[in-house]
Amino acid sequence: MTPETPRFSTIAPDVKLGKNVRLFSFVNLYGCEIGDETRLGTFVEVQKNARIGRRCKISSHTFICEGVTIEDNVFVGHGVMFTNDRYPRAVNADGTSQTERDWTCTPTLVKAGASLGSGVTVLCGVTIGEGAVVGAGSVVTKDVPPGVIVAGNPARILRQISTSAESPAVG
Repeated sequence: MTPETPRFSTIAPDVKLGKNVRLFSFVNLYGCEIGDETRLGTFVEVQKNARIGRRCKISSHTFICEGVTIEDNVFVGHGVMFTNDRYPRAVNADGTSQTERDWTCTPTLVKAGASLGSGVTVLCGVTIGEGAVVGAGSVVTKDVPPGVIVAGNPARILRQISTSAESPAVG
């Protein structure tokens, strides 16, 4: 962790920060785990029971909710949103406000080396495969296989990523 809490940030005492984590201003972290050498940009929120691996880059304005696991070496672009409830409701059938007991957290997994472009929305219950690339603005509604590029709403496979040393270009 940085030597001091970044300006205007909230980092709860139950947050587990790895070595050399870089946090920028206006982050909100509680009950989560952030791996070694990971960077979290400005206006990032990570909720309880979320886990981010080592050497990840989480860009500004990203929301990582309860139930999300991000493995090592993952890139998350600006303004990426994760969900964790398949049937979100504000109230129960009887009109009473819902509480944590009234819904089920559905986990999501982003495997090692994946990249999510800016503005991606990831619906709960999916796995984004190792090394996959999700194009900017996409909505991920189902599992993404490893080593492919997906884009669109809903996200669809565009092509397999080359096995060469070059990085895939996503427009």
